[in-house]
Amino acid sequence: MTGATDFEGILHTPGDEPDVQEALWEAGLDEDISVEVQTVVSDSVQRMQEAQSTLQAGRAPPDIHMMDTGWTIPFILREQTTNLTEEFPDDVVDRVEENYLNEILETARHPETGDIHGLPLFPDFGMMLYRRDLMEDAGHDTSDWASNPPTWETFAGAVADAQSESGLDFGFTTQAAAYEGLACCTFNEVMSTWGGGYFGGTETLFTAGDRPITVTDDAVIDALRMMRTFIHGDEDEHALEGYPQICPSAIVQWSEDESLASFSSGDAVAHRNWPYAIAETGGDDAFGENLGVTTQPYAVSEDDAELEGVGGTAAALGGWNLALSPYTDKTEQALQVLEAFTHDEVMLTIFELQGFIPPNIDLVADANPDEIGPVARYVEQIQMAGENAVPRPVTDVWPEQSALIFQEVNAVYRGAKAPTAAMDELASRLERSESEVAAQHGG
Repeated sequence: MTGATDFEGILHTPGDEPDVQEALWEAGLDEDISVEVQTVVSDSVQRMQEAQSTLQAGRAPPDIHMMDTGWTIPFILREQTTNLTEEFPDDVVDRVEENYLNEILETARHPETGDIHGLPLFPDFGMMLYRRDLMEDAGHDTSDWASNPPTWETFAGAVADAQSESGLDFGFTTQAAAYEGLACCTFNEVMSTWGGGYFGGTETLFTAGDRPITVTDDAVIDALRMMRTFIHGDEDEHALEGYPQICPSAIVQWSEDESLASFSSGDAVAHRNWPYAIAETGGDDAFGENLGVTTQPYAVSEDDAELEGVGGTAAALGGWNLALSPYTDKTEQALQVLEAFTHDEVMLTIFELQGFIPPNIDLVADANPDEIGPVARYVEQIQMAGENAVPRPVTDVWPEQSALIFQEVNAVYRGAKAPTAAMDELASRLERSESEVAAQHGG
């Protein structure tokens, strides 16, 4: 199977240390079957290109491909995956259908038939990290934020006060570079918490060609204006009243690692990232229990949002699926491996060894706190993130549409374009993209 070095490191460990291979055997995998990782780069786009090259050539091994939740569906639509609903025993299909987080399972289904073509390995969720000690020193009570995320206005005010009181260089850091992460995740979250969406609500995420284009809605414009105010302050002509300047202008060039560095070094009050950042900053050698964690703040409640499935807190959905190559000559063995991955003990082993969240979110509470480290303090928040996960609108044209989105959103953040003008341009380009899909399908 393909995988990055982090997964390779837990598949086989030295000596008598627990590892994933041993867990697979204990889950019933034939002990004559072992799994080896064909290591790939960590960059998701490069991994997609490598998988595409291999599958277009009809090559195997690898027998199993680890695929990003953001680009599994295009491979399914190109018939470059195996239908697991047909190949798995009924009891395995039932176990996946009944226990796995629906939002990540949807990224592994055929959008027309609903059949499962990928087995979720682990989901990832966008989380909001903050310095609880600095917030309290500035007079803000954050004790209920873990279960009741604040509004963006409350959050921003608290961050601004804590930054002023502490004298830190930065208030809030996040990822806002012109890359996939802006379209799929950070802006997707912010837009959702304002009640907006790219293509209407969540009911239209996975089928292109006949969707409404809603990027010019007031909810999306206001989300852009809020972020623009966070970056440029209330003197900007497109600023949103009631919001302070709390972000450094450098975030328009930052992805995950660059933005995390400012927070982990103690130079920022709050930071948006994935759960790995909790492990990095929540230890006793870092912020310890002074680290606060919640899902994203919100501007519009779910009840007040005009679109279905948005409004209220949100957590962008990331993660990886396992897809069986249709070109393998080891189908029977590979199916046994995938079936073993559906067992609770295997999911917990992966979570405890590497912090990868199980696709059965209920298992998070069953993990050994001593094994998962600082994340153990934030189990409630991770489960809440799963309940409020927001997938990206993955279709066969998402890679093209994503690039259109992140270029325009980044231009607004940088101050190069006005929010309304940028979204008008984006809407026309997305409409052309959707029309081309409809024409291809005879619409």
